[in-house]
Amino acid sequence: MMVDPTLAEMGKNLNEAVKILEDGRRWSEPGKERRWFNRSSIPGPLQGDGQDVASILQLVQNLLHEDEEEENDRPSHRKMQNFGEQGHMALLGHSLAAYMSVLDRERHRKLTTRILSDTTLWLCRLFRYENGSAYFHEDDREGLLKVCRLVINARYEDYSTEGYSALTSRQPVIYLSTSCRPGLGQHLCSQLGLPLSSLCTVPCNTMFGSQHQLDVALLDRLIKEDVDTGKLPLLLIANAGTPGAGHTDKLGRLKDLCDQYSMWLHVEGVNLATLALGQATSAVMAATRSDSMTLTLGPWLGLPAVPAVTLYRHEDPALSLAAGLTSSQPVERLQALPLWLSLQYLGHDGIVERIRHATALSQLLLTRLKTLASIKTSDVLDTEISLLEALTMVEDELNSPVVVFRFAQETSAASSGGSLEGYFPGEQEVLDTLNRWLGERLAKLVPASGVDVVELEDEGICVRFTPLMTAAALGTQCVDVEALVERLAETVPVLSSTLCLRQDFREEVNRHPSLSYIDNLSWPGLGAVRYEPRSEGMDDSKRQQEVEKINSELLKKLQDLDADLSFTAGPEFDQERDIIFVGMATEDLDVSELVDTIAALGRDIEESGRLLENMTEVVRKGILEAELQLQKDSDEKLMEEGVLRQIPLVGSVLNWFSPVQSSVKGRTFNLAAGSLDSTEPTYAMKAQADRLDPQDTPSSGKRLPGQKLFRRSGAGYDSHSETSSVGHADVPIRDGAATPTPVPTPSPTPPLPTPEEEVLEAPGPPMETAHGLAEPAPTEKVALAATEEDRQPEGQEAEETSR
Repeated sequence: MMVDPTLAEMGKNLNEAVKILEDGRRWSEPGKERRWFNRSSIPGPLQGDGQDVASILQLVQNLLHEDEEEENDRPSHRKMQNFGEQGHMALLGHSLAAYMSVLDRERHRKLTTRILSDTTLWLCRLFRYENGSAYFHEDDREGLLKVCRLVINARYEDYSTEGYSALTSRQPVIYLSTSCRPGLGQHLCSQLGLPLSSLCTVPCNTMFGSQHQLDVALLDRLIKEDVDTGKLPLLLIANAGTPGAGHTDKLGRLKDLCDQYSMWLHVEGVNLATLALGQATSAVMAATRSDSMTLTLGPWLGLPAVPAVTLYRHEDPALSLAAGLTSSQPVERLQALPLWLSLQYLGHDGIVERIRHATALSQLLLTRLKTLASIKTSDVLDTEISLLEALTMVEDELNSPVVVFRFAQETSAASSGGSLEGYFPGEQEVLDTLNRWLGERLAKLVPASGVDVVELEDEGICVRFTPLMTAAALGTQCVDVEALVERLAETVPVLSSTLCLRQDFREEVNRHPSLSYIDNLSWPGLGAVRYEPRSEGMDDSKRQQEVEKINSELLKKLQDLDADLSFTAGPEFDQERDIIFVGMATEDLDVSELVDTIAALGRDIEESGRLLENMTEVVRKGILEAELQLQKDSDEKLMEEGVLRQIPLVGSVLNWFSPVQSSVKGRTFNLAAGSLDSTEPTYAMKAQADRLDPQDTPSSGKRLPGQKLFRRSGAGYDSHSETSSVGHADVPIRDGAATPTPVPTPSPTPPLPTPEEEVLEAPGPPMETAHGLAEPAPTEKVALAATEEDRQPEGQEAEETSR
């Protein structure tokens, strides 16, 4: 079989170019190439002598992988689309279209006619749309726009000559549901030159049926009102798979209603892909009776850069030409070429298999979610149940191609309708925050699943799994669904515990006068807290600086604790800089111990800061007083021992024969009080005050070996905590939680000073525990020791030593 050398060369070059672009890490000399890329990333003048193909492809490759080079040290859950051979065929179609555009007119007409006829026939048979025509377009809204022009030309006979003035006699009305794509109606009105009053948005069912299906009875009443007021019902946009939840409207009843009022029915949605299967639901099958429908084959089949297709039925080709549904322009007629090549490469069985595989993935996930329907989340509150509510989005649940689920919290007193309001204020907002975090985390942990976050009007934030739109491109398999369910089962208990303990955390914080609870419903964790120092005599600016300083140091201390909890400064774009955000928690968390520790560490930081502020003046006065006291003691010693004992040799002999009991006593300098005290009580007790290591927490003495902080004993502290692997990766934070470090071992107690030493002592503030005040905080002592040289003759300085 002879092959055109030009076509063969084109296919070879395309394969080589795609291989180069897909290989993002082919760096022969990484440092050199990166420096070259940094220079080429800056726009510059066009080179006069030109560049070869390899250099241009290298530049394109660098631009494609710019983010990977800049973020090579940061993990990313983004995944490139899996093109495969069918993707290469689609790309080849664009190259062939450019090649065919230079052919002579007659050959070009024959080729485009054959390509359009074949593609239209294949699609109509594949999706059971008999006697249909096809319009290929890049923007998936363009087909609906052309259909609206067709209907306007058909219903207003003078529109082609009179234009907009023909519409003034009877204003056209376009109907669509609230579940349609956002901004779709406004786009149509702006492109058609219609006022927004020509757009009628129909609510979904509010009492009966799905909350995401168009209310047929209400639509009937609205149409009657418009007809009575002299308006012309023009077109109805229905959904076979709403953008958010994947619901299918009652297309059969809607088609009967449109026939009654001579309206055009247009259908779009992801569920239209199931028409290619051997068995489709009755709700979706009704779409074959519609006047037009839009198919997005690119995401369904994993084909890059292929156009969307609008299939329609109309008998007047002149009106189709006037509406722009058909064209004689060579470039526009070749838009179907990439799809024509890809469909032939996949074949009928390959297309059906891809769609069947996607629907099977959704059914597998739905089946697995039913096993997670009721999970106990707390051993303390038996009435609280954790549910993953799988919300099926079509009438027949067993054939749903879209699965939407969310984490929800119910109580035994809740109504059968599953109302979540009233358990505690703002619970619905908290649930939305947790579900958003859940969706983003699952997307990061299992990127091949293609799950995303969607906000529904009634349910709130949900996690959506739409394999028809993502599986072909990401290569999703059953193992990815199993991994998704496994991660989900691991995360749900953490979410349940966090939700249950949020209120306890708030109540414990409110019990401490030095702590303030920050009501932040958008934080997926236990909550936010701020330490409030005493502010007597401070102005607002100084107090704010003091609050930020103390909370910043407190955050660092909390991050250094040996705990499974994460402590952060909050979201990256948060305006507050003096708040500590506490992350996810498990059910064995001791909230009281956690809050007591935060308060104690904050109090220690505050009092240490105030002590340092007064340290300079206190030490200066204390040193002067200590010098005077040393001089006084030296004079007293001289008077008691005499002058002879101060002579080195003579004094030693006298001391040998006649020892003298010195009356000089030791002194301690209290830095906090700024006074000199005697050391006699210390040596009478034979021990100094117990020292408390500043790194210890109030409850560190009660922990068992290997037990993490803030965990109740007997709750399985040996096991690996779930929160150690559950972080806030999807929420950008200013200061990430530090890796837990072991609690430092307390330093050994220093030896007691001799009675002749004068000690400067500064007792620290007492620390508070859950049961009251602990022993005094660590003391700082500066010893002024009188050594052998103190007995030298007068005029020599006494040596001061410190411990």
